[in-house]
Amino acid sequence: MLQNRSPALLLMAMAAALAGVFFSPGRGMAEESHLPNTKLLAHDPKAPIDYATEMVDGIDRFLLDQTAQSLQKRAAHWKRDFSSPEAYNRSVEPNRKRLAYLIGASDKRVAFDGLEYVATTSRPALVAKGPNYEVYNVRWPVLDGVHGEGLLLTPTTGAPIANVVAIPDCNQTPEQLCGLAPGTPEESQFARRLAESGCRVIVPTLISRKEKVRNISNREWVYRCSYELGHHVIGYEVQKILAAVDWFSTQTEPRLKTAVVGWGEGGLLALYAAALDTRIDAACVSGYFDDRSDLWQEPIDRNQFSLLSQFGDAELATLVAPRKLIVEAARAAEVVMQPVGSGAPGRIVTPTLAKVQAEVERARKLTPKFSAERYQLVTSGTDGKGPPGSGFALESLLAVVSAEGKLQRPLGQLTAAAPLADAAAREARQVQELEQYNERLFLGCQKVREKFFWEKLNYDSVEKFKASAEPLRTYFANDVIGRIELPVQPANPRTRLVEENDRWKRYEVMLDVFPDVFAYGLLTIPKSIKPGEKRPVVVCQHGLEGRPTDTIGEKERAYYSAFSTELAERGFITFAPQNPYIFRHRFRSLQRKANPLGKTLFSIIVPQHQQIVDWLQTLPEVDADKIGFYGLSYGGKSAMRIPSLVTDYALSICSGDFNEWIAKNISARYPNNYLFTPEYEMFEFDLANTFNYAEMVGLIAPRPFMVERGHFDGVGTDEAVAGEYARARRVYAVGLKMPERTEIEWFVGGHKINGQGTFAFLQKHLFEQLRPVTKGDAP
Repeated sequence: MLQNRSPALLLMAMAAALAGVFFSPGRGMAEESHLPNTKLLAHDPKAPIDYATEMVDGIDRFLLDQTAQSLQKRAAHWKRDFSSPEAYNRSVEPNRKRLAYLIGASDKRVAFDGLEYVATTSRPALVAKGPNYEVYNVRWPVLDGVHGEGLLLTPTTGAPIANVVAIPDCNQTPEQLCGLAPGTPEESQFARRLAESGCRVIVPTLISRKEKVRNISNREWVYRCSYELGHHVIGYEVQKILAAVDWFSTQTEPRLKTAVVGWGEGGLLALYAAALDTRIDAACVSGYFDDRSDLWQEPIDRNQFSLLSQFGDAELATLVAPRKLIVEAARAAEVVMQPVGSGAPGRIVTPTLAKVQAEVERARKLTPKFSAERYQLVTSGTDGKGPPGSGFALESLLAVVSAEGKLQRPLGQLTAAAPLADAAAREARQVQELEQYNERLFLGCQKVREKFFWEKLNYDSVEKFKASAEPLRTYFANDVIGRIELPVQPANPRTRLVEENDRWKRYEVMLDVFPDVFAYGLLTIPKSIKPGEKRPVVVCQHGLEGRPTDTIGEKERAYYSAFSTELAERGFITFAPQNPYIFRHRFRSLQRKANPLGKTLFSIIVPQHQQIVDWLQTLPEVDADKIGFYGLSYGGKSAMRIPSLVTDYALSICSGDFNEWIAKNISARYPNNYLFTPEYEMFEFDLANTFNYAEMVGLIAPRPFMVERGHFDGVGTDEAVAGEYARARRVYAVGLKMPERTEIEWFVGGHKINGQGTFAFLQKHLFEQLRPVTKGDAP
């Protein structure tokens, strides 16, 4: 990750990266050759290949192909029963629960104690009067310390004919949707239109995409604070809508029907709310209905882990069925989020009418026993790009929820009774409430992990410990990292000798993994190996924006201290892989493509390393049982995740990364957290409730594990690192009674390979002889 680097260190890093784009053969190499039992890795000196670029491009193609294939795979998750409406709802209940989990809408809402009319000495609750309704500032309880807030439009000339939650786009205010503030054309003020037609309407405030800090929007900010907790800005706002439905259900009138209608982000929320809650009798979704194949390009606050493995918009529509869903093809709330500052890039475009039609038709085909009119498509404008809330769409909605419903045209006079609410202050309250709620969840998540992880381990013997950890490893692989379901391809190794001196030979290595996905790295073999002798291997992993060449350079170069070469000169075989976290937004877009499939960047990296280890074990010089992993920074992040799943790694060393990882990703109070930085791909869904770094060490154990920590390393604080390491050490010292298998080295320095205690640790656990080793010696 190489966070918090000094300017000098940054310059050295850039120089190292530029120097390593194309590998040049070293002096003293007799002739180009390759390893036995491998093919020659093709090489054209006139057109050298940048394998990092090829790797990222190949993974990109692979993930796009997996996204296209997800459409056919979703059917396996559905067991629809059409024998009756009741049977249908029971049959899709598991899908509803899964959706609620994925958007973080599973928390129990607080008991409803009434709608609060918000008034101050300077601003009464009543803010406006229409021809047959009044408008009030209101708020309502949702979760502990979390409220919905917005406007209530309530009839004054008779009982309401229906209850409606009218949801604006996130960049609209409730006042705009009600005609109280400029910004929304009169024909799109659907909250006001429904109120004049006799409906009781609640219009909630949404969190906007206005910038909060460093080009991070309010909406992305809440997303970042929530995602690792298994929560989401989408889930929180769905809960606010459903809490409004709770209030509707407490009113004393005869049972009125309830509808939700929304545009843009409001359309998204209307669809999700109706999919989750069968009390909603009808939904109208405007300017938001698509096949979601481009979800990775949308604003990151829409990033939902594993959504596309089970749901597209058509599948969500089938959760609304057999209730009425009106899809209005209308202009989307278009936006472009520029990749500047720390915010994530993203865009929203209006889908073509053909795409909207195709997704509606797909919903109909998924539920052939229901009338096609359960999903009604309404077109705004001739091309589906007209304004939202068209008369035909609202009339269709009113026809479902009330026999008396008739859309009023034209709009009547609306008279302000008081100054408007301070929209910015109201949104700030909404954001702050969710920040504080997330902080409370964070304070309790260690106890959640205790029950999820530690209580399941059996320390009666090493064998029982391993067996008890295996289901947890499976969960980590499937539900946190994300497992690629394809079989790994034959390695088809290609190698090329690129450098040689009197102490070692160095080879480029390429191995196939998946279609379009390969592993690549630099293998250094000491010449001191005797015939028939087998040596241990250290896999030396670079950090963010790094390359294998960074780990082999002169010792004075930057933070890597040439540790791959240094270890080779001490007698180890070393392998320096290229990992795909390089090229800034290019690799981060891989994470965006992977997440909706229930995958992460490590879904690719783990199979790459498994293929590397499997191939290394076939080499005659390699001791197959003694292959260790040693990584710096993002390579240290790799040292926590990869050996947890690639159990052929005999040990792991985490340098410049070990942390109270959950706090670093969730809490704005934690020094050097990721909430303010450009690393928007760092967040892993629901990690806080499952695996912090100590739990990952629990998956590495009983294999040896070490932390290398510089006192001045800005990735975290000594206190936080020590606290999390203490939890990890208990696995070895208290549980397994093997304290000698774990160590931490503190050194006076920063974000770098120190190479003192760690080299001794490698010597101790990978070489049987424990005598000191100097350069060029055979161990």
